[in-house]
Amino acid sequence: MSLTTLDPRTALVVIDLQHGIVGSPTEPHSGADVLSRSVELAEAFRARNLPVVLVRVSFAPDFSDAMPGRTEQQGGGAAFPEGWDVIVDELTGHAGDIQVTKHNWSALFGTDLDVQLRRRGVTQIVLTGIATSIGVESTARDAYAMGYHVTLATDAMADRDAATHAHSVEKIFPRLGETGTTAEILELLAKTHG
Repeated sequence: MSLTTLDPRTALVVIDLQHGIVGSPTEPHSGADVLSRSVELAEAFRARNLPVVLVRVSFAPDFSDAMPGRTEQQGGGAAFPEGWDVIVDELTGHAGDIQVTKHNWSALFGTDLDVQLRRRGVTQIVLTGIATSIGVESTARDAYAMGYHVTLATDAMADRDAATHAHSVEKIFPRLGETGTTAEILELLAKTHG
């Protein structure tokens, strides 16, 4: 286990577990598995009065707030179905949770998430969500650059293919923080936060 500790003020940040994403094909874990593990972590964090952040990605109907950069693989442009950007029911309904809407890959770029975390004294985040190499990795990179300790729940995230997920987990994440399974994080949470 490469996890060392969880700071006294650690937050769980759940990336893009919303109706239009959770049901998409993912590897090496299904969206349902990512969701159930994220729910388990969220319940444990809430039980210890630690912040839970639910992040969703959404865009204006005309995509005027979408990332404008020129890329070889164009995304977007097609209308999303009604409710695609709504966080799944299994995670909602908790008044103390922080909800963040992003229009970029990272939950920390162009949102108030950093302010929300710092005002609560948060020094560490645990990340889960879909997709490993996009929303999760981008948020991890920004969190690391902003001075947060980063922990990544590697079995509570997934991507479009297993190789892309593995690249983030094996090559990128060890340079940004510490990795562990949901069970390992829960075990460490129980030790460090009673």
